[in-house]
Amino acid sequence: MDNCIFCKIAKGEIPSNKVYEDDDLLVFHDLEPQAPVHVLMIPKKHIPSLNGLMEEDQALAGKLLVKVKEVAELLGLENGYRLVVNCGEDGLQTVLHLHLHILGKRKMTWPPG
Repeated sequence: MDNCIFCKIAKGEIPSNKVYEDDDLLVFHDLEPQAPVHVLMIPKKHIPSLNGLMEEDQALAGKLLVKVKEVAELLGLENGYRLVVNCGEDGLQTVLHLHLHILGKRKMTWPPG
């Protein structure tokens, strides 16, 4: 998508504070962190949300989840972390590009806040 901010970040058109990158994924620090560590993991392929995943995206979706552990280790989240995926308007998804929030370095509360 030409106007998707996360696509622009993935292409390097908008700078980001990168944590991890490979051919399929990018992880960068959130500009409005909700925890001492708060990064976003995105697929470089534009997928609007979890509901936009297709059969052909199974390997990419699996890679997203498998890489979370590696990213958490890179960030020193040895005591755990919270993984959040917002989906759609009622799910408070504000950027229509699939992304995972990885939050840590503090006790997470329930309900979130």
